[in-house]
Amino acid sequence: MNTMKTAMLLSALTALFMALGFMFGGSGGAIIALVLAAGMNVFTYWNADKIVLRMHNAREVDARTAPDFYAMVERLAVQAGLPMPRVYIVDTPNPNAFATGRNPENAAVAATSGLLEMLDRDEVEAVMAHELGHVRNRDTLIMTMVATIAGAISMIANFGLFFGGGNRNPVAAIAAMVMAPFAAMIVQMAISRTREYGADKAAAEICGKPHALASALQKIAVPAQRVPSIAAERNPAAAQLYIVPTSVSELFSTHPATAKRVNALLAMQPGMTRTTPTGGAPRRSALDPHSRR
Repeated sequence: MNTMKTAMLLSALTALFMALGFMFGGSGGAIIALVLAAGMNVFTYWNADKIVLRMHNAREVDARTAPDFYAMVERLAVQAGLPMPRVYIVDTPNPNAFATGRNPENAAVAATSGLLEMLDRDEVEAVMAHELGHVRNRDTLIMTMVATIAGAISMIANFGLFFGGGNRNPVAAIAAMVMAPFAAMIVQMAISRTREYGADKAAAEICGKPHALASALQKIAVPAQRVPSIAAERNPAAAQLYIVPTSVSELFSTHPATAKRVNALLAMQPGMTRTTPTGGAPRRSALDPHSRR
C-alpha cells in the first residue's frame, strides 16, 4: 500500500511540475519540467532521509557518544525483529521524535534533546518503540518523501511567484497562492491518521509498556505545541514525521487527537510482550542528550 502511495505521490509531483512548466514556458517548458521532475523523483527516493536529517541538523550518535540511548534503541530493534537503525539526536527544546528512511535496512530514528530531558527512561523507551513501529510498518518511505516533496512544492510556488512577476502575470500569482494548500492536500491524502494508531500498537508490542507511551504523549503534547520547532517552521510538512504535532502543523495535520491515542493505549494490557531486562535502573544522565563525540 505504501509503495502505491509513493508512486501516486511522485506522479502528482510530476504532473504539477509539468503544469507549472507549461504555464511559464508552453510545451517546451513542460518538457523541461518533466525532465526536472524525473530527476527530483529519483533523487528524493534515494536521499529523502538525508534531506530530513539535515533539515533538523540531527547529529548521529553511537555506542561511544550516547551509550545508554544507543543501547536502548539497539535492544528495541532486536525485540522488533528489525535491523539496527542509525540513531540521531536533534538539539532542540521541542520535545519530539521521528523515524525516516526508505526501508528498514536504511532506517534512522531521532529524538530531540527536549524529549530526552523531559521523559523518564520507560517513557523514552516507549517513544523510540513507537518510531521503530513506523519502521516495522514501513510507514517511513511515504512519510519521508512527503516531508521533502511538499517542501519542494512550496519552493516551486515561491519560485513561480518571483519569476512570474505577480502583477505582470496574474495567472502565475494565483497559481503560487494555491500551491501551499495544494501541498497540504497532498500530505493529507498520502498520510493516513491510522498509521499513528498502528505505530502506537506496535510500540506496545515491542516494549510491552503501552501506559509508558500514554504517559509520554501526555507530557510532550502541550510543550510540543508551545516550543517552536525551527525545522517545522521552515517546512511545515516535516511536522507529519513527529510523534506529536507542533503549533505550525494544523494545515498539514495528519495526527489523530492525542487524547484518543492515550485512551487507546490505556485500554491495552501492560506487558503485551516480554519487557526489556532491567538488571538495575540506570542513572537519569544515561540518556544525556548533550553527550558529544
